[in-house]
Amino acid sequence: MVTMPIHTHDDAGVITITLDDKFVFSDHRAFRATYHDRPPGSRYVVDFRRVTYMDSSALGMLLLLKEEGAAGDRSRIKLINCNDQVRKILDVANFVQMFTME
Repeated sequence: MVTMPIHTHDDAGVITITLDDKFVFSDHRAFRATYHDRPPGSRYVVDFRRVTYMDSSALGMLLLLKEEGAAGDRSRIKLINCNDQVRKILDVANFVQMFTME
């Protein structure tokens, strides 16, 4: 099982998580590590610029980020640079109601 490289950058308390290629179940451990040791209620930006595919487990990972990393506060997470295919998946899952999207 190959996981994608996940790049994390902390800029003044805003953690940017940049995803590559396919966001799938095998990325769970690496994705969780990006927020696991951060203070509850931290702010996050998840950059989908390079994501070409995501599965349903990726939706679950985003929900865990919201609950565990951002203390359930949707305003603490921004999903950015989603291509049409990713945006459609997020729209169908009604994530526009649960996350700030740009």
